[in-house]
Amino acid sequence: MKTESKLQKLLDSGHFAVTAEIGPPKHASAHGIRHHAHMLKDYVDATNITDCQTAIVRLSSIASAVHILDCGLEPIVQMTCRDRNRIAIQSDLLGAYSLGVRNLLCLSGDHQKFGNEPSAKNVYDIDSIQLIYLMRRMREEKLFFSGEPIKEHEPRFFIGAVANPFADPFEFRVARLEKKVEAGAEFIQTQCIFDMERFERFMEMVRERGIHERVHILAGVTPLKSWRAAKYLQTSVSGMIVPDDIVERLKKAEDPKREGIEICIEQIKHIRNIPGVHGVHIMAIAWEEVVPEIVERSGLFPRPKVE
Repeated sequence: MKTESKLQKLLDSGHFAVTAEIGPPKHASAHGIRHHAHMLKDYVDATNITDCQTAIVRLSSIASAVHILDCGLEPIVQMTCRDRNRIAIQSDLLGAYSLGVRNLLCLSGDHQKFGNEPSAKNVYDIDSIQLIYLMRRMREEKLFFSGEPIKEHEPRFFIGAVANPFADPFEFRVARLEKKVEAGAEFIQTQCIFDMERFERFMEMVRERGIHERVHILAGVTPLKSWRAAKYLQTSVSGMIVPDDIVERLKKAEDPKREGIEICIEQIKHIRNIPGVHGVHIMAIAWEEVVPEIVERSGLFPRPKVE
């Protein structure tokens, strides 16, 4: 199903895509968002706008997307199932589409106990796989979630989802990915990858099922600023594998930040040679300014143009 998404046109044309991520602020100013959007617009094809990531209250993903569009960069709006029932989800996404948003990433959302409102009530009226299915049905069959017909101007999002190749049990990871693809996901962004050997095994299983021919897979990468950041991901983040050699390499480096950038560039060059991977998703957490250098030195600049 063709949409008006530039990202979809690039991927469907066989280009190796590059997406990034901008985290909205914990205040009501869009200055930082706009600054990052102007900085990234020539180096990435689209950028995620996180939806209260780690369950911390932030400027809304949809409002942020409008600012980013105004800066000439295509946004990917995230929608979590944690905070909204099906009425609010549909209303927000109709509004987002009316404002020019064409890419949607469907997520369950981090549990609120990890955020700054741990006593908040979660919703989870539907889960992320149901959201994918219902948004595809809304686009292709012109139906609200209830089954009521949409008489005209149905939202036609390019629909995405996430995958974690590293969570246990490992053998179920590809099965869960396939469920999302069957529900209607057209592009996938993975958790940040540090263990290349395990990711290659994951992609082998993906290719065995032919999933890479049914969905565009963008491999997640994250430049690390220090060995302590690597150690934190290794020991404190569920479903994340950071090999000891990366921690040691950062620990021994004279300039850990520079070493983190070098590691990220090496990872992207490796990922580009893995069959079935259609792009990279660069998650430079609170470090967006290094994305242009990473893209350029990875051989991914200039970005292709599409009509």
